[in-house]
Amino acid sequence: MDLLTLALIGLVGGLITGISPCILPVLPVVFFAGGVQGARPAIKVAATTKGAAGSVGAMAQPSFLSGPTTWRPDGGGVATLEAPTPATKARDRASARRPYLVIAGLVTSFTLVTLVGTVLLNLLGLPQDLLRWAGIAVLALLGVGLLVPKFEEVLERPFQRLTPKRAPGAARGGFVLGLGLGAVYVPCAGPVLAAITVAGATGTVGLSTVVLTVSFALGAAIPLLVLALAGRKVAERIAAFRTHQRGIRAAGGALMIALALALAFNLTDAIQRALPGYTDALQSKVAANETVQRQLDLGGLVTDENRQLADCTNNSATLEDCGPAPAIRGIDTWFNTPDGAPVDLADLKGKVVLLDFWAYSCINCQRSVPHVTAWDEAYRDDGLVVIGVHTPEYAFERETRNVQDGAQRLGITYPVAQDNSYATWTAYRNRFWPAHYLIDADGRIRQVSQGEGGYAQTETLIRKLLTTADPGVALPARTQVDDTTPQGDVTPETFLSVGKRTNVAGDYREGEASYVLPSTQAPDTVAFGGTWTTDYQGATAGPDAALRLTYHAKVVQAVMGGSGTVTATVRDEDGTVVDRVDLTVGGAPKAYPLVGGSSAAVGTVELTVSPGVQVFSFTFG
Repeated sequence: MDLLTLALIGLVGGLITGISPCILPVLPVVFFAGGVQGARPAIKVAATTKGAAGSVGAMAQPSFLSGPTTWRPDGGGVATLEAPTPATKARDRASARRPYLVIAGLVTSFTLVTLVGTVLLNLLGLPQDLLRWAGIAVLALLGVGLLVPKFEEVLERPFQRLTPKRAPGAARGGFVLGLGLGAVYVPCAGPVLAAITVAGATGTVGLSTVVLTVSFALGAAIPLLVLALAGRKVAERIAAFRTHQRGIRAAGGALMIALALALAFNLTDAIQRALPGYTDALQSKVAANETVQRQLDLGGLVTDENRQLADCTNNSATLEDCGPAPAIRGIDTWFNTPDGAPVDLADLKGKVVLLDFWAYSCINCQRSVPHVTAWDEAYRDDGLVVIGVHTPEYAFERETRNVQDGAQRLGITYPVAQDNSYATWTAYRNRFWPAHYLIDADGRIRQVSQGEGGYAQTETLIRKLLTTADPGVALPARTQVDDTTPQGDVTPETFLSVGKRTNVAGDYREGEASYVLPSTQAPDTVAFGGTWTTDYQGATAGPDAALRLTYHAKVVQAVMGGSGTVTATVRDEDGTVVDRVDLTVGGAPKAYPLVGGSSAAVGTVELTVSPGVQVFSFTFG
């Protein structure tokens, strides 16, 4: 790997994360504790007590948590300008360094936790969320210290060795605050973070991974540092911040405690989900870049844990030994489990497990899921555990409410893990939607089936493993679900996004543009007419927007979102109108049916699309 290229990829990925909704919960703490509380006093003053010429008031020392405080005379006195002293110079240097030390602590903590945290906790047999809870505890303690000065003195003692002994208390406190933030900092998912997460979780940390992680952390920290410096400038320019430092300390402490409580009760997740994913398009653009894909090799990362997967053939009709099943990892949200509790494969020894990778808007998955739900219903009481791993293909598929709605429409009641970071996907070296991994009672993968079809032989192997696990089991009759996998020549899935566009006839440009439908069009293509705005998710209709699709299939669907109406005119091979479909698009993006015949046919669909409707792709069956 080219380390410089890898560093640039990490830096860009980090910068995108640093301006994403995921960092919003920590922004107030960085602004106040990292910036405002590190502000330098505008002037340095001394005072003489009335009637006692030459007596000088006491200059407060830098605070461990909040930086230097304003001078307070011992008695009523007259303020005068004071000449700089070594003590005041040290205080000002501590103020200047505090924002940088907060960010340095965050980068250090995030890098160490990400790269070695999982491995270290596994070696010690400790819970995987221990470091996160430790970070939450640090934030809460620092918050209490800001509210209770005596407690702050107690907190300072254990951390004095973390920075040079001559460093003022503010320097030590800033670095410790950063350490706490880094342990609880959860960046938005993306291709860079997926590669880092898997490497750290599996212990495959080399120089390239360290370079990628440090550059990612630095990139994410740059916007936070800018915010902290802005906070310091605001405090230095506005007198109220200097004259009400006790209130500023209290506000900073309250914010830290509030953040700790929000993290403890997962309230930050709800905040992040409620915000628009304004960086999703940038993340998708990075993921679609060929250099990024080549350098990170997402989906192909080989580790000791998953190396034996290469020994398996796809959709084998016989049981194979594909090595131990990698752990399910990187999952923030579970549903269809008691209180959203996670499912650990290690706890399922003695059971046969089917791991199903899917995405709710994927038509291939929609055709596959009925087989999976039928197996779950038929064999659940006989020792089969089905786990769905939802790995998003589009940005809108990252939304938990959308996934839950899609699962409900498909009749999924078994546990589902939301794999937005692609961590489990990458751990299984997966590359397809759908994909099934059949795991025996000893926790070893015995069949891999990527793509559609082969359901009968997969069910045969499920029954064989159930009988091996429990020779006395009385299995029900085989399930009866029609295999609707397309046979023969069918138009391939067609994408309209910038990064994945396929089968486009005529002109295509990124951003807003006006198009004219071509006079002739090749088979199995889509053409644009009117005004469209294309990005790395799909195409959004403007005035007079139209699409023309030529196809060979039995079923045609359009994955659409936004809000508006679509009129689809269906013509046969001779150009005769055979159907007209009026659709109202709204709610979560999903697949809308355009054509549903009894057999595959050649035809054309002409779509008139109202402004505001987003078209992501066309799928065929």
